Amino acid sequence: MCKKIVKKHRSYLVLLLAFLIGNAANAAVNNYVGAYGFLGEWSMMPSQSSYQTSLGVAGGAGFMYELQAGAKYKPTRFLFDVGLGVWGGMSSYGQSTDQIVPLLNQVDLQGARFDYIYEINNRRDQYNDLAIQVPIMIGVQHRSFYMLAGAKINSHMLTMAHTTANVTTYGRYEKIPELRDMPDYQFFTNKPLSGTSKTHLDLDVAVSLEVGGRIGLVTDAVGYDVPKRRIEYRLAGFIDYGLTNLHKPGTEPGLNMDGIKYETNRLSEDYVYQTTTMIDKIRVNDIMSTSQEDASGNVTPFAKSVNSLMIGLKFTILFQLPEPGQCVICQDSYRRSTLRSRRGGLKYEE
Repeated sequence: MCKKIVKKHRSYLVLLLAFLIGNAANAAVNNYVGAYGFLGEWSMMPSQSSYQTSLGVAGGAGFMYELQAGAKYKPTRFLFDVGLGVWGGMSSYGQSTDQIVPLLNQVDLQGARFDYIYEINNRRDQYNDLAIQVPIMIGVQHRSFYMLAGAKINSHMLTMAHTTANVTTYGRYEKIPELRDMPDYQFFTNKPLSGTSKTHLDLDVAVSLEVGGRIGLVTDAVGYDVPKRRIEYRLAGFIDYGLTNLHKPGTEPGLNMDGIKYETNRLSEDYVYQTTTMIDKIRVNDIMSTSQEDASGNVTPFAKSVNSLMIGLKFTILFQLPEPGQCVICQDSYRRSTLRSRRGGLKYEE
């Protein structure tokens, strides 16, 4: 199959090879090292979830190497970038709808059975993340304008989840109305609830597009007579979209809550006064590891996949590495030609 393709397009390959060889002699290659910093908006987008896209902020910095290649004294250059950086960000989800979960067939202090209901409202899950980033980009530069496209690999080293919400609990009996705001029965209204836990985000591979321009003094060409160090400044906008799933869908419930245990016989030798309240026993799981239960009792993970999106501004500074070039007036030849001119010889010698 490969032989057929090569044979079919042999003439095109020959022309391409001739073009590259013909322009290689007239090509100029420059090497740069530099640093960059960026600031932007960071979102995590879940699929098939009652939660909407998160909103947040992220910023980072890193070091890079860039190769520029193109015809001598031409304003258009080919770019190849590779770098290593670190960034940190915060992004949070908000859930406007209330979450209602019943604990059935509980027994109160008098021995009566009831359903213990808790409602979670004003829930907010915030994720703080620290990641290492490896960008690999190619592009083109024409005078002040430049554009880069490629991939960025993000390895998430540390991710913390912080959850805040309000909890309301009440009792539902068969023959009497609902009982609310009774601390002895662990019934509260809008009790603040919070929790912090370490979670995990998987390796993220994102496609990236960067468009911007060089700022400050810009020259179209650099003399090749002596080595020169040159500095470039860039300002650009960028967008990174994650192609891979950030996390493994969780199977834990939204809240872990121990069953209510009341001692009905306070005169018993085994009776121990319970000082821990139900609110203290509630454990909050972040939504990345939370399952959801619908009205039919079907349990599904928070999301089958979560993709990342980052949009922001980037500032780059590049330092051209010194490179030897063709000499216009070589010092050794100049000295020899001067010496020979005094003896009546040649006045100039290459």
